[in-house]
Amino acid sequence: MVLIGKADRNSQIGKVGIIDRLFEELLRMYGPQGWWPLLTCKGCNPTKTGSSQGYHPGDYSYPQTDNQRFEICVGAILTQNTSWPNVEKALFNLAREGLLEPMIMVADEGKISQAIKPAGYFNQKTRKLKVFSSFWVNLKGNPKREDLLSLWGIGPETADSILLYAFRMPEFVVDTYTRRILLNLCLIEDEDSYDDVKRLLISGARNDFRTYQEYHALFVEHAKRYYQKKPYGKDCPLKKLLSAPEI
Repeated sequence: MVLIGKADRNSQIGKVGIIDRLFEELLRMYGPQGWWPLLTCKGCNPTKTGSSQGYHPGDYSYPQTDNQRFEICVGAILTQNTSWPNVEKALFNLAREGLLEPMIMVADEGKISQAIKPAGYFNQKTRKLKVFSSFWVNLKGNPKREDLLSLWGIGPETADSILLYAFRMPEFVVDTYTRRILLNLCLIEDEDSYDDVKRLLISGARNDFRTYQEYHALFVEHAKRYYQKKPYGKDCPLKKLLSAPEI
C-alpha cells in the first residue's frame, strides 16, 4: 500500500489521489450499500449499523417508479437534523395513513404533521413538504439544482440528495459525517464551504451517479463506526493510508 505524505495532502493532485484511495478502501471494507432505502424494497442493510430494511446493494435501478422517487424526496427532507430510523418511522406513518402522495401533502397539513412527529421539527418539516409537493406536481422532467435551492427549506445537502438518489444525477452529497472524516484526515479546513468540499470529492471520483451514491453511503457507514463520538476518528483504519505522524 502506498502511503501519502503531508506534502501530497497539501496539493490538489495529492488530495485527488487520496480521495480515490479512500473510496477503494471503504468499498473493500464494507461493500455496496444499496442506498436509498425504500419502503417497498425488501433488501437489507449489508452492514447493519442503521435501519436494516429497504436497501438494494448492487442494484442501481432504483427508484423504479414515480412513487419511489417521491418517497426519496420526502425522506431527504425528513432526515434533516435527525437519524434515519426516525425518518423511517415517519415514512411508515405516512404510507399507512395514505399520505405519501404529493397532492395530499399540498392540501392536508394536520395529518401530515402528526404522521411525521418521529422525525422531529414536524411543523417546519410539514411546511417544507408542502412547498416541495407543490413544486413536484408542476415538475416536468428532472429538476434543476438551482430550482430546488430556491425552495423554502431546501439547502445544498437536501437538494443534492434528491438529485443523486431520486433522479440518479451525478451530484455529490456533503453531509456532517463526510466533513468530519475529511477534517480528521486533514483533507479540508474548517472554513471550507459546502461547494469547496463537493468540488474536492468530485475531482477524485468518476462522474457517475453509482459511484457518488456508494461513496456517500460508505462515508456514512464508516462515520457511524469511527466518528460518532469524540475523540473523532479514534482507531480509524483510513489513517493507515496516510503517513503523516500528526494524523
